[in-house]
Amino acid sequence: MKTVKITSVLVSLILLTFGACTKDLSEINENPNNVSETHPQLLLTEIAFDAFKVEGTGSMYASRMLVQTDGENNGQYYNWNRGSFEPYDELRNITKMYEEAVRIESNTYIAIAKFFRAYYFYGLTITFGDVPYSEALQGETANIYEPVYDTQKQVFQGILQELEEANTLLSGSTELVAGDIIYNGDAAKWQKLINSFRLKVLISLSKKEGDADLNIPATFASIFNSQPIMTSLEDNGQLVFVDQDGSRYSQFNSSSYGSGMYMDSTFIQRLQDHKDPRLFLYCSTTKNAKEAGLLDNDFSAYEGGNPIAPYGEVNDKAAAGDASKVNNRYTNDPVAEPHNLLGFWEVEFVIAEAASRGWISADAKEHYENGIKTNFSFYQSYAKDATGTSDYSSFVNESAADAYLLENLVNWDNATSSEEQLELIITQKYFTSFHQSGWRMYFDQLRTGYPEFMIPAAGTPPTRWIYPQDEYNQNAANVSTAIERQFGADNDGIRQVPWWLQ
Repeated sequence: MKTVKITSVLVSLILLTFGACTKDLSEINENPNNVSETHPQLLLTEIAFDAFKVEGTGSMYASRMLVQTDGENNGQYYNWNRGSFEPYDELRNITKMYEEAVRIESNTYIAIAKFFRAYYFYGLTITFGDVPYSEALQGETANIYEPVYDTQKQVFQGILQELEEANTLLSGSTELVAGDIIYNGDAAKWQKLINSFRLKVLISLSKKEGDADLNIPATFASIFNSQPIMTSLEDNGQLVFVDQDGSRYSQFNSSSYGSGMYMDSTFIQRLQDHKDPRLFLYCSTTKNAKEAGLLDNDFSAYEGGNPIAPYGEVNDKAAAGDASKVNNRYTNDPVAEPHNLLGFWEVEFVIAEAASRGWISADAKEHYENGIKTNFSFYQSYAKDATGTSDYSSFVNESAADAYLLENLVNWDNATSSEEQLELIITQKYFTSFHQSGWRMYFDQLRTGYPEFMIPAAGTPPTRWIYPQDEYNQNAANVSTAIERQFGADNDGIRQVPWWLQ
């Protein structure tokens, strides 16, 4: 009987304890590493770092800045094929950030999420053409696992709409943006970036300026005349690197720079022809020039490799000491210079082009020259050699910029037609793109034809990438419909011309 009594008491205690602790146990069983709610600031930091970091060297091969000597580079020889839908992975994080911003009723974080959506969808559509947009990222919320492809025009319309909404949400915002590694919490600067990015998107649609649905010139003018945009280098949309693990310059300690990567001869020749001192910041002198005692600011101390020659020939030239490598400050300096998703100088060149096209009432020359001067100023502030002991600032100081503007191939007054003005603008915009702005320089060339790229005999520069194989495996009907609508059945090729270039 004694045993029975003890057992009964134990059972009663267990039942009472279980009843009292049911709620606590359910809370304890929540995985702290897989929380259902979080503040959007915890997502913003990583999202911003991934979007603003240096994109790599692929665009620099394709845009005639780099050559490879120890193998054939697909970008250099224009023989790439499939692109990647990896940006949708980033967009999933942005979707979560947006949902959390809605939950806490923060218009500021909602606006910034809309900007990042626009940024990634812009990159996707300009890479492929038609892409999933309106039904994308709805697997969890609407069980849509095979999204339809929106037309490229619809995607651009959606991008511009989201940017407009973001601008409206940020108007007058004084909310401190926690987790912000770009503008240190300043919502007003995010608004300037968003509106400046709207101008960038609109200028990239210059071939569609007569489209009544888009109304591009008037929309551009409205933003330029009435909305806050970048007005100085302080507004740069840039990531400043720090010497900490995970936060260093993207190319720091890159092994590829120390092996077969050299400068493209056409890029060096253009900088030499323009007497552009940024050559000294971007490149290293050749081995033979260094041994001959030539100084860093001697234009004749630099040579590159022919981008369409067999890589073995360029390798021989490099082995003979007659080819320049990338300036070692990019790989030896853990911070180098900030990387700009959108710099003030690019905005100035965009405005100069719009003025030259007659979209806005502005002085195209003033904005063109300011784009050059502010880019010089950027490098004057940040460019130094790998040891930090040498200073490149004298090469790109204010007097150097003023002298450069008078060079024959730079002087705005020498441009006697709108086409010559366009060539000046895009060429200078191109010169600012070394390790900056990703593929923008390549897409600018596709849109305008400037600067002229040396191309292999096999064909013209590709205008897009082939859709990923996963789309054929998992979303075959929709990707096939998109291809047929754009280019004809089974014409998913790299030289098919997408809507924005037609």
